[in-house]
Amino acid sequence: MTDVAFSAVNATGALSALWLLLVLPAAGAAVLLLGGRRTDRWGPSLACALTGAAFGYALVAFFALKGLSERSVELHLFSWIPVAGFTVDAGLLFDPLSATFVLLITGVGFLIHVYSLGYMGHDARKRQFFAYLNLFVAAMLLLVLADSFLGLYVGWEGVGLASYLLISFYFTRNSAATAAKEAFIANRVG
Repeated sequence: MTDVAFSAVNATGALSALWLLLVLPAAGAAVLLLGGRRTDRWGPSLACALTGAAFGYALVAFFALKGLSERSVELHLFSWIPVAGFTVDAGLLFDPLSATFVLLITGVGFLIHVYSLGYMGHDARKRQFFAYLNLFVAAMLLLVLADSFLGLYVGWEGVGLASYLLISFYFTRNSAATAAKEAFIANRVG
C-alpha cells in the first residue's frame, strides 16, 4: 500500500477570486439587513442578482479548475488566530467535490431566489426573507469551501442560524415556531 499525500496548489488566475463566492451572498445579506426599509423595493432583486453572480462565477471557477493539471486549489485568506507561534489560517479549498457542491448550492439557491421573488412578492417582510436566504447560501458555501475544521464549524453554525431564521420566518404561526425550535435543537444535538 502506498501513501498518498494530499497537495493543493495556490490559486491563480480566475481561481484567485474564490473569495467572491462567499462575499457576494454575504454582502447581499448585509445590505438588506443593514439598509433597512430603504432596501424594501430593490433589495430582493439585489439578493437574487448577487446569488446569480455567485453562480456565474462558480461556473467560471469550475471550468478553470477543470483546465488545471492539479486537482485541488487553495486560497489563503488571512491568519485568523495568531498566538505565540501557533496560527490558525482561514482559507478556501477548491477541488472537484467542493466545485460540484458550489455549483449545486449557487445554482439551486439562485433558482430558489427567482421563485421567491414571485412567491414572496406581496409579503411586507420579504426583504428580511431574502437577507436570510442570502445568509444561508453564504454559510453553506463556507461549509463546503473551508480548508480547516474551524472554518467548517463556522459554516455549519451559520447554516444552523440561517435555517432557524428561515424556518421561523412566519413566527406568528405556531407550527413555524415549533419547527424552528426543533431544527435549532437538532442542529445543536445532531
